[in-house]
Amino acid sequence: MGFNILKPKKKPERKRKSKREFAIELFFRLIILTIAAIIVAFALECILLPNKVIDGGVIGISMMVNYVTHFNLGLTIFILNLPFVCLAWTNLGKMFVFQTFYAVAALGVATTYFENMHYVVIREPLLVVVFGGIILGVGVGLILRNSASLDGTEMLSIKLAKKFSSFSIGEFLMGFNLIIYTAAIFVFGVEQAMYSIITYFITSRMIDAIIDGFNSSKSIRIISEHHKEIGAAIMKELDVSVTYFKTLGGYSRESKILTYCVVSRLEVSKVKEIAKSIDPKAFLVIEAVHEVEGVRVKKGKK
Repeated sequence: MGFNILKPKKKPERKRKSKREFAIELFFRLIILTIAAIIVAFALECILLPNKVIDGGVIGISMMVNYVTHFNLGLTIFILNLPFVCLAWTNLGKMFVFQTFYAVAALGVATTYFENMHYVVIREPLLVVVFGGIILGVGVGLILRNSASLDGTEMLSIKLAKKFSSFSIGEFLMGFNLIIYTAAIFVFGVEQAMYSIITYFITSRMIDAIIDGFNSSKSIRIISEHHKEIGAAIMKELDVSVTYFKTLGGYSRESKILTYCVVSRLEVSKVKEIAKSIDPKAFLVIEAVHEVEGVRVKKGKK
């Protein structure tokens, strides 16, 4: 008499990169970090600092130190970031620390170069705030997207948030920047501090755009009695796959089927139109998806 023993599925092995693949990836990443550091240095030395407008975090502190003492900005950023880079060694990994060290060093060299040029691109306050914030955001965003950082306060905030769970990373960052911009009032004056806050806001939005991408997708959850018809119509008309989940209603305690799909922003209105045309009472939840990886399953593929 035989026994049909179900063997557990073999876990997929994690694919490890070869030394050559790792070296090539690191080489191109360092090139991007170098370009990004040059962009940041240009924004700081040729737009923001000459107009007494600062960024937040360690860079903002360094800019105030440079303004008061005339000490080299790049070297100041490098020195002030060193303790935070060491702090990140245990939390964020060796590669992050190495790439952050490289990015900070590259920024130091680039800021020294632009400082010696004594070249100011813009003097109009509104243009300084807008274009200074955009250019700075592009550079910092590229650095963050390539697993490095120029702001030691972010690393410190991660460490503190783990130790004091009642506060988030964002709340710690907000606290640090509140102190920095309050200090900017005494160094540059109220008006310039206000310009700096606006610049920081524009920079933050630009960083988000660089990290998340301009073409963010949308995830859509649909709960309807006609899930089969809605799912079939979405797959047929938009050529995207859908996934079904079993759910339980909180009030009704009835089992329902949730239809899930990820589409581009341009396809959202079409999905809503499909769902509502089949079931006017369909319940939809639409959320932003900043990054999607993996194979997009097309119809006809199994």
